Amino acid sequence: MKIMPVHMEPTRSGWYAALGPRPAARQLETDIVCDSLVIGGGWMGLHCARRLGEIEPNARVVLVDAGRIGDNASGRCAGFAIDLAHNPRNKHFAEDKTGNEEEFHVNVEGIAYLKQAVEELGVACDWDASGKYHAAATPSGYRCLEEMSAALKRIGKEHAWISKEEIQARTGSKHYFAAVHTPGTYLMQPAKYLVNMMGALPVNVEVYEKTPVTAIEYSSPQHVCDTPRGMIRAKKLFLCNAAYITRSGFFPGTAIPVYTYGSMTRQLTAAELEHVGASAPFGVIPAESFGTTMRLTADNRLFLRNVYSYARDFRSTQDDINRCRKHHIVAFQRRYPALAGIGYEHTWGGLLTMAENGGMVFGQLADGVFGAAFCNGTGVARGTAFGKALAELSAGRRSRSIDILNRRPKPNYGYPAWMTEIGVRATTKYRFYKAGKEI
Repeated sequence: MKIMPVHMEPTRSGWYAALGPRPAARQLETDIVCDSLVIGGGWMGLHCARRLGEIEPNARVVLVDAGRIGDNASGRCAGFAIDLAHNPRNKHFAEDKTGNEEEFHVNVEGIAYLKQAVEELGVACDWDASGKYHAAATPSGYRCLEEMSAALKRIGKEHAWISKEEIQARTGSKHYFAAVHTPGTYLMQPAKYLVNMMGALPVNVEVYEKTPVTAIEYSSPQHVCDTPRGMIRAKKLFLCNAAYITRSGFFPGTAIPVYTYGSMTRQLTAAELEHVGASAPFGVIPAESFGTTMRLTADNRLFLRNVYSYARDFRSTQDDINRCRKHHIVAFQRRYPALAGIGYEHTWGGLLTMAENGGMVFGQLADGVFGAAFCNGTGVARGTAFGKALAELSAGRRSRSIDILNRRPKPNYGYPAWMTEIGVRATTKYRFYKAGKEI
C-alpha cells in the first residue's frame, strides 16, 4: 500500500538551527535486509530503536526518518519531560486516582530512560532538573492555579505556591503575579537530545535520514518497504510515525492533527540578559492551557509558544507561520516590553496528533507489526516510555508499563474530517480568545 508523503516543514525549528551546521544526512542508497525496521525517529521511534539494539545486540536494527532527526515533530516541542500531565484542572483529574498513578508510572519510566542516556551514555542536551512553573497573569489564570493545587493535593503530588515577587524574580518578567512549582519535570534542548541520542545508539542500530517510506507490503516472513532509493525487507516492523500511522493501514480516519507554534530569539547579549534579570534557565507553563509557554534556555535564548490550529492533511504553511509569529510578538511585548524589539530569529510549527476519545496506539497491530502513536501531548517522557515498552513487548517481555499501555483505549473513529476541522478550529479560536492576557 502507498503511504501519504510526509509533509516537509516550511521553516526549521529554532532548536535545530541553534545546533549550528549539521553534516549531510545519511540516506539509504541501496536495498537492505534487517531484523527490525523502525519508521519514525521521534521520541517513540528513537527509543524503540535504542531498546531493540540493547535487547538484541546481534540483530540488525534499522531506523528511518523522512526528514532530519531533531528537526522532526519531536524536535519542535518545548522540551519539557513531564512526570504528570500538566492539566490537572480537568474536573475528573483528581478523582481518577488509578489513571493518575498509571500516567505517573509510565512518564517516570520514560524520564528515567532519558536520564540514563544523559548520565551513562553522555547524551548532551542541557538537561535541567529545575522543574516547571505554572504561572498566572490574570484572575482567571489564578483560579486555574487554585484548582490545580487542590487537585494535586488530593492525589498527593508535591508542589509549591510561588509568590509574585518570586516568580517575577525567577523569570525577570512583571507579567506574572503567582505561580505553582512542580519539581518532577526536567527541561532539555529537544533537538540537541535527539541528535546526540542518534549518535549514541547501540552499534547494531543503523540510522537513515531523509529516507521516507513511500509504500509498505505487509507479508511473511518479511515486510517490504519502499523508499526513494532502496527497498527494505524486515522481519519486524515498528510504526512510530505519529499521525501517518493512520495512512499506513491502521486506525484510518482517527487522527486529529493539530499544530502548535513556537518562536525563539537569538542569543541574548550580556546586557539584554541582565535586563531580563532571570537568575537561571527556567520553564513556564501557562495557568490557562491555551496561554503562552515560555523558556529561557541554557544558551540564553527566549522561547515562546502559543497558538493551536487544525492541520489539514497534517501540514502547516508559511502563511500559518507568519500569522502565528504575530501572536508571538504580542506575547513577547507583554512579558518583556523593553526587550521585545529584538524580535525572533526563528518561528516554526510542530505536529501534535490527538484522537477524539484521547485514545493511543500501542502494541502489536498485525503479524510482526508493532505500533506506537498518538501521545495526545506531553510527548517527551510519554513518547520515550512508549518506544521503550514497544521494543520490550516485541521481545516477549512484560512490565507494568506494558500492561498499562495495553489497557489504554485505542483511537476511535470520530466525526468526518470536514466536521472535525470546523470543530477544532472553532474550539481553538474560542479558547485562544478566552485565554486573554495569558497569551
